[in-house]
Amino acid sequence: MKKLFALSFFLLVGNLTAFSQNPSDEVNLFLGTSGDHGQLSPAACVPFGMIQAGPDSNPRQHPGYDYAQPLISGFSINRLSGVGGQGCGGNISLIPDTCGTGIRILKQTEKAGPGYYRTCLSNGVEVELTATRTTAVERFSFPEGMRQSLILDPTASFERIHKQQCNILSDKELGGIISAANTCGNGSYTLYYYLHADTPFRADSVHEKIRLDFHSNTDIEIRIAVSPVSITHAKRHYLGEKNLDFTTIKRHASEKWKQILSRIQIKGSDTDTRTLFYTSLYRTCHSPFQVTGPNDNEYTGTDGQVHKAEHFNYYSSWSLWDTYRTKFPLLSLIVPERMSDMMQSLAHLYITGKESWSTQNECVPTVRTEHAVPLLLDSYLKGFKIPNLKEAWDGMKREADFLPLASPDQCMEAVTDWWALSRLAGILGKERTEKHYARRADSLFHTVWSKEFLHIDSSFTRMRNNGLYQGTCWQYRWAAPQYLDRMIELTGRDTLESQPTAFFDRNLYNQGNEPDIHVPYLFNRLGSPTKTQKTVRDILTKPLTHIYGGNAEYPSPYIGKAFRNAPEGYCPEMDEDDGAMSAWYVFSAIGMYPLIIGEPYYELASPLFEEITLHVSPSKRFVIRTSGRKSMDQPVRKIRLNGKAITDYRVAHADVVKGGVLEFIY
Repeated sequence: MKKLFALSFFLLVGNLTAFSQNPSDEVNLFLGTSGDHGQLSPAACVPFGMIQAGPDSNPRQHPGYDYAQPLISGFSINRLSGVGGQGCGGNISLIPDTCGTGIRILKQTEKAGPGYYRTCLSNGVEVELTATRTTAVERFSFPEGMRQSLILDPTASFERIHKQQCNILSDKELGGIISAANTCGNGSYTLYYYLHADTPFRADSVHEKIRLDFHSNTDIEIRIAVSPVSITHAKRHYLGEKNLDFTTIKRHASEKWKQILSRIQIKGSDTDTRTLFYTSLYRTCHSPFQVTGPNDNEYTGTDGQVHKAEHFNYYSSWSLWDTYRTKFPLLSLIVPERMSDMMQSLAHLYITGKESWSTQNECVPTVRTEHAVPLLLDSYLKGFKIPNLKEAWDGMKREADFLPLASPDQCMEAVTDWWALSRLAGILGKERTEKHYARRADSLFHTVWSKEFLHIDSSFTRMRNNGLYQGTCWQYRWAAPQYLDRMIELTGRDTLESQPTAFFDRNLYNQGNEPDIHVPYLFNRLGSPTKTQKTVRDILTKPLTHIYGGNAEYPSPYIGKAFRNAPEGYCPEMDEDDGAMSAWYVFSAIGMYPLIIGEPYYELASPLFEEITLHVSPSKRFVIRTSGRKSMDQPVRKIRLNGKAITDYRVAHADVVKGGVLEFIY
């Protein structure tokens, strides 16, 4: 049934886009790749694939690549997108040269699109990269007369290597194991790989690296397949695709991206805005990585044991502290056929072993898994089946009972997890437990908010004051929007409504990190929807004064747009955070936003485009239209859903997936 759903979606979108521009052409893979302005990479990949094959700059940025640095150390096969820290991945690096140093990208030759990367190097070699879900395909074209050599670095990694083994299997094959630390050095992953060259080579050791010498009159093609289980499994992935040539694999990768990007069609606006939109949608669909497929259902779990994924595909690589707020709610709209498998995979962590950050037994690079419970609740309430939810219960409860409560922000985050766990307990028929965690959440919120956030003083503007993590008291003040009614009781409605107004007027909001990115939408719930519309529109489109970076106050405020179609695409120090910020942009641009994760509703605001079509299933479309708008600053007068007035400026997820027309009238 799942295969039929995906095929129907592909055929539908193919027909719809036959007469319109390919949205893949509007993706700028170099957006956010320069310096610390998003920490993104132009690596070749497919949606949710384990491979991201791309260049690594020297010195590098977190994902390996830095647009501003033409000097490279090589081309590696994996990385995470915009996750901060030192990044992780960067394994199995190749560089075409006899010594592997001093090689530069000729920037004027560099090109990239969804599923493909190409550049010429200073030594005359042309490099092309593409990918499947499990295999990096790398083509090296040497100039006539140049020695055909590739330097392989099996120890390449963005974080420390725990273990590596590389064996020569034949004059065309290598096989190996990499075990390396995950982001910020927390936990580790183990990856098995199989390397196959289309031309025989002679291998020689060069310090800790291996030089592969070829004697051929043709291009050299290297394929590196990976597996979470064994070298044998990795080779099986290679064999399953060996009859597909480079051009075919590149085309298939492009088609996979076109299929997903076409699930949201837009009309109107300028080129830069469209590029920002489709690039953001593209970034949202990099992870989690689909680790198993129909012919390879085994994976290594977080208990270190090999498991079989029965009746679902296993996904791994999480950055939930960032992405549970925006990315996964967006994925529930654009790739609903994958969401049940993703949530089963997430629930399975509670069965095999879960830490708030990475465990020691990950099978792909990953980051952190806080707030899995609100995401599981949110997905369940949206109708996605999670068959192992009951089996995961003990692990969820154990996690909830040991949440850290050492600082005000940790307490506010525990409030969200207990609130969500209470509702999951009710769903699972555990009435006493439901009441227990509801009381704990209510009590902790009241105690901490009253003590730490009710009475505003001069310390509220200081980053990391009182032990806060990457934020201020002003920003964490709004961290539990499900308790907005309680905030009103404690402060009074008029007072509370005036406070977020002052928050934005004084430039205390921080788009550079996640804790307060939902705050523009609170105005809807406070009876001032025009303020939500103006605030969101300004963040999307206008230069603003930004006081805070990702970790501290800027030495002097940054004045500029938060999102730009440029290599310096984001505010300085602003992590894109594995699709979290991209999904925020997509939601805000279409005029919908998931304010509370665990309540299946979207707040409504004025969209950037004249018309947006969401293909929510193979047979259903949800169309968002503007009517009578003369300028982008014009406030919304009325909203209608299928002809009926909406007065509370929100729409239910259930109504969206039914299909229909949402009309903004100006």
